[in-house]
Amino acid sequence: MRIGLAIFSLLIVTIFFHQAIQLLQTKRYSMRHIVVMLFVSVLMIGLMKVFSSFTMINQPFYYILPAATGSILLKLLCNERVAIAMSIVYGMMASLLFNGDVAGVLNAHVAIYVVLSQFAAIFLLVHTKKRQSIVKAGAGAAVMNSLTVLFVVFISFEKYSWYDLFLYAGYGVAGALLSVILTYGLLPFIDSGLGILTDSKLLTLSNPNHKLLRKILTEAPGTYHHSIMVANLSESACEAIGARGLLARVGAYYHDLGKTLNPHYFIENQMGMKNPHDFLKPEQSATIIINHPYDGAELLKKEKLPKEIIDIAKQHHGTTLLKYFYFQAKEEDEFASEMSFRYPGPKPQTKEAAIVCICDSVEAAVRSLDHPTTEEIKRIVHAIVEDRLLDGQFDECSLSFKELKTIENAICETLQGIFHSRIQYPDQHSIIKEAK
Repeated sequence: MRIGLAIFSLLIVTIFFHQAIQLLQTKRYSMRHIVVMLFVSVLMIGLMKVFSSFTMINQPFYYILPAATGSILLKLLCNERVAIAMSIVYGMMASLLFNGDVAGVLNAHVAIYVVLSQFAAIFLLVHTKKRQSIVKAGAGAAVMNSLTVLFVVFISFEKYSWYDLFLYAGYGVAGALLSVILTYGLLPFIDSGLGILTDSKLLTLSNPNHKLLRKILTEAPGTYHHSIMVANLSESACEAIGARGLLARVGAYYHDLGKTLNPHYFIENQMGMKNPHDFLKPEQSATIIINHPYDGAELLKKEKLPKEIIDIAKQHHGTTLLKYFYFQAKEEDEFASEMSFRYPGPKPQTKEAAIVCICDSVEAAVRSLDHPTTEEIKRIVHAIVEDRLLDGQFDECSLSFKELKTIENAICETLQGIFHSRIQYPDQHSIIKEAK
């Protein structure tokens, strides 16, 4: 008996730690996600223990168990693979906890009920960016719960009345409803308490009325427009390779926040005024330009924005060289140090940060063209990606050569949609003259 329980426990712990290691191997996840897994697991065990104490042979209250809560939370806060693996673990636990206090007995049909309920919620929770999708997942779990109850009833040798049939099916619907309520209630506390960046939090940060976005719009309108364009390019490129497009979009919105400290020293905000860099030494100009990612990161820290957004702001130039001012300084002093004109870094650590790094340069380069053609856009995008690659800017993120090619194609397609050819309308004066 004890040996069996020990093996059973070892199996569950092995699955848990395997999933934890898999999460930590990717830079997208951290120890906070392991804490989420632990919290959800303790929550599910606690719920099972409570419901098992009320369950009797003639009253199977385990059908009211909000089994889908764990799987929905794990998919929203971690990922689908973790949610599926832990659903199997929770099903195994349920088979042991709902065994009617009979030693050596596992309640197989409770395990099936719990696993199927969670699977239904996982596979129907498609659009994680929308909170309403939780309701859809709960509805799917309700249908699955009812069908599983009917399956158990109809294959049983015991006789059930129609009253029992509808009662137990109602228990299943109630369990799914309780899952939705618990998920809505717990989600804000978990993602804020543990600092997990969910899609719903990202959508909140993307609101144009956020005070930092309003700050960019009012103090550096050219930068605001640039950030919107970079956001569009970054999201499409991320989605093309399966990265987190919404994170890249929101990170791009805030990536140039530091420019609001000296907006007129950046060309997109000069609006026809004289370039103030014409009156500065190259070293002074470089210092102002180089500081903007770190100034932005400090502003984001003060407003307590998520670490992922701060990292994108800090890393979006990596350790690239300010070539214009460097070569200008070389003309004045051939011994000018290249390191004085490089961003101090760090280099992009994630795929999303690397993509924002690419799109930031691409948007500025293509915007400088008078009439960009498809061939020119492809040439510029390829040149920028190649330059970043040879400069070692992608050494610390997990982008592959195949993904870089896919990113190039996605950026080119998006730019071609933005800079597509338009009909040349006739001059307004000639129209008026002809009308006379």
